[in-house]
This record gives sequence, structure tokens and C-alpha cells, in this order.
Amino acid sequence: MQVVFLNTFERAGGEIAAAGEAQLSICEQNGVWSVIWTDSDSETQQAGDQQIWYEGGSWEEMMTAFRHGVAVQMGEGFLPLIDGMLDERRTVEGTGTLYSMIQCYGEQNGNEELFHALRDWRRAKAVAIKKSAYLVATNRMLWMISAFVPQQLEELLQIPGWGEAKQAAYGEEVLAITRLFQRDTHFPLDWVAGTLDPKTYTKWTYKQKENKLKAQMDRLSEKRELLRAIAEGKSIDELQEQVDLPRRDLMERIEKLETEGYDLEPLIERELAEMPDFEQQLVWDALQTLGDRYLKPVLHQVYGEDADQGKGKSLDMLYDRLRLIRLRFRRANGSREQVS
Repeated sequence: MQVVFLNTFERAGGEIAAAGEAQLSICEQNGVWSVIWTDSDSETQQAGDQQIWYEGGSWEEMMTAFRHGVAVQMGEGFLPLIDGMLDERRTVEGTGTLYSMIQCYGEQNGNEELFHALRDWRRAKAVAIKKSAYLVATNRMLWMISAFVPQQLEELLQIPGWGEAKQAAYGEEVLAITRLFQRDTHFPLDWVAGTLDPKTYTKWTYKQKENKLKAQMDRLSEKRELLRAIAEGKSIDELQEQVDLPRRDLMERIEKLETEGYDLEPLIERELAEMPDFEQQLVWDALQTLGDRYLKPVLHQVYGEDADQGKGKSLDMLYDRLRLIRLRFRRANGSREQVS
């Protein structure tokens, strides 16, 4: 096995964790990559426990697992002798970090009672306007509002991510809730940088990186599982059961695989086997006439204005077929436009 990368990590002792040393290596043998974390005995400097973070043939998955593991260990206080693997130190120590510091402070110091009141408002608002709750406001945003308790519209605008659009749509409703609560802080929020504990902020920063990379790892694993199932000849219904995704999300994953260059024609052919050729041609002609960005006009032209009034599997099946024919259409026309 060939070692292609090696770095040593050290951790100073503290209240939470003992001092320690470890080595991180990337190895390769016959096209198989391994990422190995080895704890060392701080007294004897001999190798101890090993953790294999990744073992497989994908460079992309290997690097994601590598970076995720580094983020986890740096969040636990380990520092590499060779720095820069995550480019995190520049983020933590550089300028322009007040935005993320405000986010960190908000999550660390939120008022739970106010947060729950805001969350109840968000739930009701999302139902009323028929939007997903996170599109109204994320949990992180609600925690920040609960921590800083804005009382005026200009104060609310200082919450990271709360822009003019949210201000116009929800500003007064949110303030009607926050004004019921007292606050111990003040605006503007530039004082946060001098108040936030540096160690707390550094650990929080690495945790954000860890979460982001974990999500990437999950998506890569899901992609590998999806490709394997497609190669095994499974139907879209079987794929949905296996990867446990909403139908629309699954179809979007399939479309993305096509844009990445994977051959999905066998799947398309299987799914369209029971669709008459003349009907497929009608869809193709509609795509040529109306364009391939939106499917609803295509649905109406081929199946009539009332086609989308149906519910359940029949409408899902129609949209599945439209999406699959669109994949062929885009491939034939060299189009890689994203789904809308």
C-alpha cells in the first residue's frame, strides 16, 4: 500500500479533552483509496487505535470523507502540523467574520420561549401561504431573532439572512412577537465579535463544516446506491422504495445523473416501454414547440388543460414520462438546462 499523504495532528490538554497526537494518512493500492486516522500514545509515541474513514475507489468520496474527518477532529481540538486542508483558519482569524459570529452567538444564546413562539408563527404562516416552513425562515434565523430580540424594523434587518423581501412579507408580524419579550443586548450587533468566546466560535465553525461535509457524504452515498440500483434494472417505483426519497426529489436526482454524463437510456427505455410511440412523439413535438424548461405547458398541450387536476399515481406517472422524454430531448439537443 502506497502512502500518498501523511500529516500529524496534535491536541493540547484542556478541561474537556486530554492532550494527544495522531496521524492522518491517505493510501492507495490497486485503485482503492484508504483514509486512516491513527491515534498515538502520547508517552511512547507508538501507534494506537486506527479509524478507517474511507475505503473505496471513488476519489470524490475519498476526499469528502477526508475533509469531513478533519473537520470533526479539528472541532475536537486537534491541529495539523501542515495547515490549510480546510482553509478554516483563514475564515476563523480573518476579517469579515461578524456575519458568522452573529449566527454562532444566536445559536448559543437563544431564548427558547421566544424561539418556540416564532416557530409556531412560522408553522401557521407556512400553512397559510402554502410554502415550506424553511422558506419562511430557517431555524438558525429564528434562533438569532430570539437571541437579539429586535424591536424595530431596522434592527430586524441586521439579522443575517433577513433581507428586504422577508422584511416586507413578515417584518411586522415577527416584531409583534419579539416586542412581547425583553432583551439584554443592543443594536447594532458589532459588539458580538468582542463578546463571543474564541474557542466556542472556532468549535462552532468546524461543526458547520462537519455538517456540510456530512451532507455531501450522504449525497455521494445516495448517488452510488442509486446508480447501482439503476444498473440492476430496477424501476422508478423500486428506486423510490430503496432510496426513500419523495418522487420529485428522486426524479431530480435522476436528471442530475444525466447531466453528469451517466447513461440512463436503459432506465428510460424500461419506463417508457408501455407508452405508445405516437404519444411519445406528441411529447417530443410539444418540447420542440414550447421549450424544455417547464413541463406543465407540455402536459397541457399533450393531455389537455385538465390533466393536472388528477391526483395520485396517474399524474405522477405522466410527469415521470415527461421528465424521461425531456432527458432524451435535451441529450439530442445538447441541452443541460437545470430543472425549474
